[in-house]
Amino acid sequence: MPATRFRLIAVAAITAAFGLPVPAQTPAAKPRIEKAADLPRFEYRLDGRVEDLIADPAKFAPFAAAVRRDAQSVLDRYDIADKATERSLVGTILQIDWLSGRHDDAMRGLERVRALEDKPADKLTSGLLLRSVDAARRAGGAAGTDAFRADVGRRLRAELDALPYAVAENNVKGAKTSAEIVSEALILGQIRDVVQPIVDRSGALSSDFAPGVVAAKYRLALQLPLKPVLVETYTAYLAANKVDKPDIWAKRDAALPSGREHAIVPIAVWDSGVDIALFRDRLVRDSTGRPALIAHDRYSVPAQGELYPLPPELKDRIPRMKSRLKGFSDLQANVDSTEAAEVKQFLSNLKPAEYKAAVEELSAAGNYIHGTHVAGISMAGNPYARLAVARIEFGHTLQPDPCPSRELALREARATTETISFFRRHGVRVVNMSFGGSVGDLEGQLEQCGTGATPDERRRIAREWFDLGKQAFVEAMASAPEILFVAAAGNENQDSSFAEAVPADIVLPNLITVGAVDKSGDEASFTSYGPTVVVHANGYLVESVIPGGDRIPESGTSMAAPQVTNLAAKVLAVNPKLSPPQVVALIREHAERTADGRRVLIDAARTLAAAEARRGG
Repeated sequence: MPATRFRLIAVAAITAAFGLPVPAQTPAAKPRIEKAADLPRFEYRLDGRVEDLIADPAKFAPFAAAVRRDAQSVLDRYDIADKATERSLVGTILQIDWLSGRHDDAMRGLERVRALEDKPADKLTSGLLLRSVDAARRAGGAAGTDAFRADVGRRLRAELDALPYAVAENNVKGAKTSAEIVSEALILGQIRDVVQPIVDRSGALSSDFAPGVVAAKYRLALQLPLKPVLVETYTAYLAANKVDKPDIWAKRDAALPSGREHAIVPIAVWDSGVDIALFRDRLVRDSTGRPALIAHDRYSVPAQGELYPLPPELKDRIPRMKSRLKGFSDLQANVDSTEAAEVKQFLSNLKPAEYKAAVEELSAAGNYIHGTHVAGISMAGNPYARLAVARIEFGHTLQPDPCPSRELALREARATTETISFFRRHGVRVVNMSFGGSVGDLEGQLEQCGTGATPDERRRIAREWFDLGKQAFVEAMASAPEILFVAAAGNENQDSSFAEAVPADIVLPNLITVGAVDKSGDEASFTSYGPTVVVHANGYLVESVIPGGDRIPESGTSMAAPQVTNLAAKVLAVNPKLSPPQVVALIREHAERTADGRRVLIDAARTLAAAEARRGG
């Protein structure tokens, strides 16, 4: 799927605190979990409406107790290599503790989550709302009253004012957007249209989906009643701190002038499709003069057409879809616009029966524009780049369509091999891949589709089918050593290698994986990370073209990866003899490693100067 536009106190510590002797024996080391797929699975028997379980404390309590018990058992029994997974488990426990009235336990859990945060902005902003609510509660406020809500707002503002604005800005804007659009229909929509069908089909819910039920009840109890004060507080804070962050990318950019004796560089955008009319004079063409295009539909069957095929009922809604996507971007940027106001109004007043259609329309709209937006970034400032299009069709429905099968996995593997053969035939030098999927994603789809009787059976099936596709990726890319493949890290704020996200976790000399930062080089809250993520580029509100020629800003590692594709193509234009590993080495050598060691920021100007110098040598 595209990387768009969404896891006990030690005995020694106790004894040491009281000055008691610590036992001499060393406790046995916990088994270490190195991959998400190795986490234990649990299952919870449910019947009836999940909404009723959320609404009825007597029904929710035993379910929540079982979820808490299992999450705690994983934390107690295993050493988990991924902090994001540990945060998720602790986060579910603290939500249950808060909902159960164990407020002190919840606040201790909150501090543990904060300690597990890696990104500076997340460490600063983690738990601001719950801390404010808890402080108001401790002061004797009666939840649900105007006085209590006002006190929460005052305390939240005080928490915000204590933060360094430059670090916290993007997270606060995200919190404001969430508060502006939250509604009961949005919170319960996933429960009604994703979770409920699983329960209806199997009478059970796995530990992959159960935490979502807890989170829905938590948001209904904590966030929704405070919506007006949250919007007011975040809005006032941002208005009082109108500081335009510096843009580090302008001075690092380097456009290639036309008319030089540079090499033509064929690049490919392997994505949801591209409006090739926007790049008419800059296309790779086949032997007949037609634009170079390969396409597969959602069944991985060869298809026609360069653009994502919108469902017939949505074709007349393209202007509205584009407007709402712009509205989301404006909300994210804290820009008041007609489009942003319409999106807020639409989602805030969404009726329960409208959720499914609304979300699927927005997802289809994202698919429709995604590849063109990526292509615009990839081609910018390079008159020597020529575009080839490899279209794959991503699903936009809440239920998988089609459901996974071994036959589908085999067709996907063949499609991968055929696509990379297409790149080789057309002399492609750089391929952008702003998409990804993990074995966990596949396992969740199997549960939605009712495939596999137990979580362990689904794990086995998912592993077999996922590995078919991953092996095809690895073998096909390795068979094309002359092509540089550029992968987006993903938008899940997790370790891509721990999650086994393909292609982001693959290690090959002709593959580079890219994380996202904002215009100042600060780490994006959504960006995934891990040992394979070797450079970072701007992926926050990056403006580019969409079908029809309009321009909008979009965010994601989907927007960061084509910045590196763009740079690699420019390097090859000035020095076409470089191999993919040499291009990767140049990009890495002339990037800037930040003081905290977390980010490696590309520098196009320095990299291109080095490429020119190497050509002269």
